[in-house]
Amino acid sequence: MNFFTGLLFGLLFAATAGAAFAFMWKSMSMVQEEYNKPPRPKARIPAPHPEMEGVKWGEELMVVNFEDMEEDDDGDILVER
Repeated sequence: MNFFTGLLFGLLFAATAGAAFAFMWKSMSMVQEEYNKPPRPKARIPAPHPEMEGVKWGEELMVVNFEDMEEDDDGDILVER
């Protein structure tokens, strides 16, 4: 390896190391800026569906009980999972 090749390698190495350091510095300064900003307001909950007006939170809407299902013997096939 001659002098010119070594010098070129050294300059390119220094440029790459400098660019990596600058990138890390900028990234960390952006993270610090985000931490110093006031928190964003929480997302608003959209209005309920028009058919759900008047239904209170947690209220049961429909109950299906498959254990009390009667056998009707009309020839169809019942699939149970």
